[in-house]
Amino acid sequence: MTQQIESTDAMMMMRRALAGSVGVVMTMGALHEGHLSLVEAARRENEHVIATIFVNPTQFNSGDDFTNYPRTLERDIDLLARAGVDFVFTPTAAQMYPPRYQTHVEVEIVSAGLEGESRPGHFRGVSTVVTKLLNLTQPTRAYFGQKDAQQVVVIRQMVRDLSVPTEIVVCPTEREIDGLAMSSRNVRLSVPHREAAGVIFRALRTAAQRYDAGERHPVALRDTALTVLASEPLAEVDYVALCDPRTLFGVHDRTDDPMLMLVAVMIGGVRLIDNALLPWSLNERAALSLHLGVSG
Repeated sequence: MTQQIESTDAMMMMRRALAGSVGVVMTMGALHEGHLSLVEAARRENEHVIATIFVNPTQFNSGDDFTNYPRTLERDIDLLARAGVDFVFTPTAAQMYPPRYQTHVEVEIVSAGLEGESRPGHFRGVSTVVTKLLNLTQPTRAYFGQKDAQQVVVIRQMVRDLSVPTEIVVCPTEREIDGLAMSSRNVRLSVPHREAAGVIFRALRTAAQRYDAGERHPVALRDTALTVLASEPLAEVDYVALCDPRTLFGVHDRTDDPMLMLVAVMIGGVRLIDNALLPWSLNERAALSLHLGVSG
């Protein structure tokens, strides 16, 4: 039976009583099949599974974005119970950031560009809340999705740098029928905007096909993706970038080493991100664990 835990003290007390391996899946709720695929992996590989639901205010750049973020707590807990989660941790902001709170975690280099440039302070909020949740749940393994690739790199760097004894597991992006990466934000898209959003996957896939045909220059691959995105008038491109998947340093010259293509697009006022390793065959769990973020 799934148990809901609402306070940090109760979470720590429960964790001390657990023996055996623990997998954790951290979410902000509004769950979809992508989240549940992480839960499934955690359930398969651990004796106990903890899921967290916390809409973290410190990682939002816009008050409106935080306010409008979908919240479906009762439904989410029901989904997690049916998925076999043992404990659902649902703290409040007051629990996570009590009065006179003044400590933050910042990963400097890998968080600076891409989403870090477009959303200043976002990764400080992410790193801080993930550190707190890792401390509270003390998992053997923590499961994250490839869709938030920069977040994965930031968290793996943080875990290595701070000697956190948790394995960070990276699972492939779960996609809709048209390839759109599953995201809690997708529910905010109108019908025409949802149809337009399929262009993001087409851009990634077209660039990957050109890579598989022999193209290795990042400028040519980026131009290929931009051309596809430009075919959709409702898509406003923030960035398309080719990076080293371990360091997120930009790749500027032809190379046979794997590359990470990252895309951020605004459609109907909703910010959508996606990514793919090139070659496309690397977008599976073993390769993601090897190539995405620091090793070890």
